[in-house]
Amino acid sequence: MPKVYIPQEEQDSHSARLLKAVDLWDKPLPDESIRRARRAYFGACSYVDKQVGKLLQLLKSCSLDDNTIVIFSGDHGDMLGERGMWYKMSWLEMSARVPLIINYPARFAPRRVDEVVSTLDLLPTMLDLAGGDSDLILPIDGHSMYSYLEGEHQGRDEVFGEYMGEGTISPVMMIRRGKWKYITSLVDPPQLFDLSADPLELVNLAKSTKPEHARTSAAFAKEAAQKWDFERIHADVLRSQRQRRLCWSALTQGRFESWDHQPDYDARKM
Repeated sequence: MPKVYIPQEEQDSHSARLLKAVDLWDKPLPDESIRRARRAYFGACSYVDKQVGKLLQLLKSCSLDDNTIVIFSGDHGDMLGERGMWYKMSWLEMSARVPLIINYPARFAPRRVDEVVSTLDLLPTMLDLAGGDSDLILPIDGHSMYSYLEGEHQGRDEVFGEYMGEGTISPVMMIRRGKWKYITSLVDPPQLFDLSADPLELVNLAKSTKPEHARTSAAFAKEAAQKWDFERIHADVLRSQRQRRLCWSALTQGRFESWDHQPDYDARKM
């Protein structure tokens, strides 16, 4: 069962919005539903693990295992009932963290990298792995992790996050650097967590009066204000929403055609 329970009245404002967005406000799930959902999720993990095992065995059978780069990652986590929350849509660790394994026995010895990296770093990393020329691509936000794979540490240890999807009424931005995580938006009080001392993110240090916490929170707030024009981004999102609503009204006329890819599938098999 989930480790952390937070009463509704103690949820931060963004988490409270998410609970309402997924229709779980004032509708706590019974324990058996929680067990079933978590069992299904971990069952899916086991299934994926088995398929990856089949792929690795096939590479070995074809004598390709020493000359194939295998990268395993994901796009988001899941709250899985922790803090009473489900799905993703949050910069809390259960939602934001993803697995990342890069395997290439011919070049790299096994090691664990403690510094934080981003999925944005995958593209420049794959470019370096393939011997490509980074000068030939357009500027991107990611940074190559190649030196990490060789056992050298770049010392960056930072990730920037931007979320403007379901459950938000204004963009929510995140800065993760070293042990600190800072989350901010136009409409919510800022959050600051020391993940080395508080991995479950239970204590918002942005409210702390201790000098170290006050200085750190102020520095992150200044950095965020310099990095993001929150008012302009907010306005851009609203403009984009209005444009897409116009497209949606057109799509509902005549034969319906979804604007995102919908693969054909047999619902009974699903």
